[in-house]
Amino acid sequence: MLKVMLTSAVLTISTLLFAQTDSSSYFLKKSLEEKGKGRRMESLKQLEKAYSYNKTSKEVVSELAAAYLDLRRYAQAREKYLQLESFGNATDSTYKQLMLLSFNMRQLDDAIKYATQLKKVSPSAKTAFFIGKAYYDKEDLGNAIKYLDQAAKEDPQNAEVPYMIAKGYAEMQNFKSAIPYFQKAVQLNPTQSYWIYEMALIYYGMNDDQNSLKYMLEAGEKGLKKDNAYMQNLATAYINVGRFNEGVGVLQDILRMRPSDKNVISTIAEAYYNAKKYDEAINYYDELLRMDKQNADALYMIGMSYQKKGDKQKGMALCDKAIEMDPSLKSLKQEKKMPGGY
Repeated sequence: MLKVMLTSAVLTISTLLFAQTDSSSYFLKKSLEEKGKGRRMESLKQLEKAYSYNKTSKEVVSELAAAYLDLRRYAQAREKYLQLESFGNATDSTYKQLMLLSFNMRQLDDAIKYATQLKKVSPSAKTAFFIGKAYYDKEDLGNAIKYLDQAAKEDPQNAEVPYMIAKGYAEMQNFKSAIPYFQKAVQLNPTQSYWIYEMALIYYGMNDDQNSLKYMLEAGEKGLKKDNAYMQNLATAYINVGRFNEGVGVLQDILRMRPSDKNVISTIAEAYYNAKKYDEAINYYDELLRMDKQNADALYMIGMSYQKKGDKQKGMALCDKAIEMDPSLKSLKQEKKMPGGY
């Protein structure tokens, strides 16, 4: 009697499993029909029904992963590709999607892991770029540059590779090593105006004022947005190569649009001072004082301007008064600055 009952139970379970598998196949077929008609959302609904009846079908899970990916439902897509991997479906396609999805979802360690797995199952796969990018975003610049150098061999025409290497060196203040990679990146993709602008800032950091201005102008010509930071940097670049009138002209254009911008006024005043145009410098430093009577820096520079003009007594008195306001001015040193640089 017990044997008969067990046999009956097994048959019931088998029948149920068969019915579930049959239902899953039915909805999978309907899904593929809807997919062929371009009805993606309806296709997904049928796929999810198929999955509810059979969660172990590789075909259903594979189609579901692809459908989620197509609809940019990345977290669900990644979950299904992980399920495929757990089924033993360790294919290059599965690992490629896991690599890309992990990177795009900022799961950088997993991106490196799956890129490494992809390389094992498909030695010809180009994975070094993604590993390098992941290490770059993890701020591991040593490994980033190592793998990006490999990526340059895998895909010599990918302009983003030398650009990211350049950025890595720049962030480590190794400007000399950064420049050849910036040049290579711009050579591969001449339309990237911001890359050219960044290269101009790197040249500035190297005190190569001629190249800094050259690439600053080229970036503007190639469509870089000429915002306030760019225009101020351009003005500084002009002044640094001795094209004083052009530089100050740019700054005065900015000042017309931003008449109370203390930074712009200070930059113009400093430019006049460095050009030994002391009366003009005093006028602009006076403007800063009118805006803020406690501006000890401006008062000190007025005193210095008078001394340079030959009125040492008046100049020293003003400097002494500024030092009383701010004792740190006693050791004041002039440094050229370019905002927005590395």
